Amino acid sequence: MAAADAKVLCMNAADHEISYANNSLFQKTVISKVTPIIEESVTDMFREMSPPCVKMADLGCSSGPNTFHTISQVIHTIHGICKRQQSELPEFEVLLNDLPQNDFNSVFKSVPDFIERLEKEKGYMGCYVGGVAGSFYDRLFPTRSLHFVNSSYALHWLTKLPVGIENNKGNVYMARSSPPNVFKAYADQFQRDLTKFLSLRSKEIIPQGRMVLAFMARKNADPSNEYYGWELVAKSLVDLVAQGVVKEEDVDSFNLPLYTPCKEEMAEIVEREGSFEINNLQVFEVDTDPLNADEKLCKKDLGFHIYTQMGKNIANTIRAVIEPMICSHFGEAVSDRLFTRLAANVAEALSNGMLRKRVNIVVSLTKK
Repeated sequence: MAAADAKVLCMNAADHEISYANNSLFQKTVISKVTPIIEESVTDMFREMSPPCVKMADLGCSSGPNTFHTISQVIHTIHGICKRQQSELPEFEVLLNDLPQNDFNSVFKSVPDFIERLEKEKGYMGCYVGGVAGSFYDRLFPTRSLHFVNSSYALHWLTKLPVGIENNKGNVYMARSSPPNVFKAYADQFQRDLTKFLSLRSKEIIPQGRMVLAFMARKNADPSNEYYGWELVAKSLVDLVAQGVVKEEDVDSFNLPLYTPCKEEMAEIVEREGSFEINNLQVFEVDTDPLNADEKLCKKDLGFHIYTQMGKNIANTIRAVIEPMICSHFGEAVSDRLFTRLAANVAEALSNGMLRKRVNIVVSLTKK
């Protein structure tokens, strides 16, 4: 058992000391980078169809301020089109999806403010928001009911840990030191999961409907020739083993149920599944700590203190995402010490020129 239970695949809730809502600036930066592709996709879609009600879904919505960013962008884009064409603005049905353990309470508390902003900025009231709890690796919506689907920073999570990676000792994910079977097992699981995801969405999206997906990726086609950053989580756990805080066998049995594909893998899986046409497929990088991304802050003449702060920021971002898995596997008592250690290891890596950027992928698709 190693962190594959859906019950622990959730971000830290709003009432948590290190909540996802307060530590998701990185994810917001990714969304901002993807915004032009979303605008392009929605514009193309709306050129071909003008439904009286645009139905869209956000898969893996999580909680916090990022939840409504993409929705706002879709509405803003269509509002601009209708204004230029002097046509009537459609209504919008927005369906927010995540696992049942997600902090939906904080999401729904944000809805009135979101609707109020729409009214204030657009003079518009025709937006209706609902929640759909469940895995996006299952059917979620009626047949041919959606015009637009978005998923940001969620699809790298797998349905389960790959089978046969027990020999990935001293690592928590793929690493250069991982045995060859580990890379294959992860790739095979991702292929099965993404194929299922595409097949399910093809039933739910209308013909010529659009989907934009963004998630973690890698640059190199060869997965053994990549530095993923999760090596620092493994290093921090091994540090705690040396201190007698964590058992070595517990570290050896812990792996993260995620996968970071390369561009070629993504294209091959989409084309093989066959339900969608690829409009745009890009790999891009984002500063690991957007809060202190200004290069002048990273000059060595400013000393190590800036890296210390960046280390804390990045460690908190990671903590907000994986802490439920850590606590489930190792117990809650290790959490503070682990992420304090991680912050120090990240700071050291940054000072050595590592971990400055994280690789992401975005793909825009049209339902055939």
